[in-house]
Amino acid sequence: MDHHSAYHTADKELVEKVLTGDNYAFGKIIKNTEGLVAMIVFKMVANSADRKDLVQDIYLKAFNKLSGFGFKSKLSTWIGQIAYHTCLHYLEKKKLLLLDQMDDGDGSDKQSLEQISKRSINLFSNEPETLLIKKELKEILVFEIERLSPVYKTLISLYQEELSNDEMVQITGMPEGTIKSYLFRARKMLKENILAKYKKEEL
Repeated sequence: MDHHSAYHTADKELVEKVLTGDNYAFGKIIKNTEGLVAMIVFKMVANSADRKDLVQDIYLKAFNKLSGFGFKSKLSTWIGQIAYHTCLHYLEKKKLLLLDQMDDGDGSDKQSLEQISKRSINLFSNEPETLLIKKELKEILVFEIERLSPVYKTLISLYQEELSNDEMVQITGMPEGTIKSYLFRARKMLKENILAKYKKEEL
């Protein structure tokens, strides 16, 4: 049995149990997906009280729509889609900024954050200093990701969780080209913000 068939079978068993009244099975679905749901909600919504309400709303929607789940994707991806669009609706209702506004540029600036990190780290031969710089860069990266708009922040986080392009398309409903474009913009913003915190001669 391949990986795709394995999760498809496991998802089907859980859904069937829930639809026959097994509440424990839905608890298992929550346990299996709460990490992804929490990540999406925490990246998209700043208000902690609203986050709790949204998580409850997401799982209530998932429970009510479960009979219509067509097994065309992983169950976790489907619930991630509900989470993303529930948060999107919340942000639109609150009239909050969804995307950072910036020029696309000519696409020539493709230096990755990993390359920036390597350029910094390679200047230090002393191992404790290297570890310190790595830690510092990681902290700055986490801080700068949190400063991005909800959609960029969520896409970067989904990418870091190693979700496939197909899963990101299913969760967000965006075309793959749009996702790639937004990820490029988000990375470019991160790079520029990180460079601004370090003197260029140090990099």
